[in-house]
Amino acid sequence: MSDGAAATPAVEAQGLERRYDDGERIINVVHGLSLGVSPGESVAVIGESGVGKSTLLHLLGGLDRPDGGIVRIAGQDIYALAPRELAALRSSAVGFVFQFHHLLGDFDACENIMMPLLVGGHSRAAARQRAVELLERVGLSERARHRPGELSGGEQQRVAVARALASRPSVILADEPTGNLDPATADEVHQLLREVQRESGAALIVATHNHGLAGLLDRTLRMEGGVLKEVRLS
Repeated sequence: MSDGAAATPAVEAQGLERRYDDGERIINVVHGLSLGVSPGESVAVIGESGVGKSTLLHLLGGLDRPDGGIVRIAGQDIYALAPRELAALRSSAVGFVFQFHHLLGDFDACENIMMPLLVGGHSRAAARQRAVELLERVGLSERARHRPGELSGGEQQRVAVARALASRPSVILADEPTGNLDPATADEVHQLLREVQRESGAALIVATHNHGLAGLLDRTLRMEGGVLKEVRLS
């Protein structure tokens, strides 16, 4: 755990609940779950497919609303916010990296990284400067003007990592961030994600099946029965 462990958690959940009705029964995907992640700390969430790892990340990042419990980012109860306030907090404080990059095909790499900053009200000049810095950091300066369709899978995901960092978030949530890549490319993206997270000081939570990636992070938690249990990887 990082030196920031005594500080206010970057993100925390208390008594989190999320239920779904499949027409025949109520399924408790998240059931009384609690979690705290400190600034600069990295956590892997592992578990079988369908246990709720993605649901958990969506709840922590304000993309889905819980049926019960509290989520706080930097001490602020995010679901007590008005929708516009929640959207603003999510834009500024949370960076998302998904299995599929979700880059905008009509825009080049630089413009894709700029997008969250422009939505957040930054000037075009400031957004471009930040995007250029991040492209250099992820080793894609020469690909700045290429659209997603002109990039390899690994390059697309590097752009997605850069985009997640654009607003200097305090929390990075990554959902199977390399699940769509070959093993060698996945390892490169794993190392990049870990390096840039350490440099930024953000909290990182990664939902993954990849134990190699989990082994790079500070803690590993297994999601099972709607809750998290700390585990040690052999």
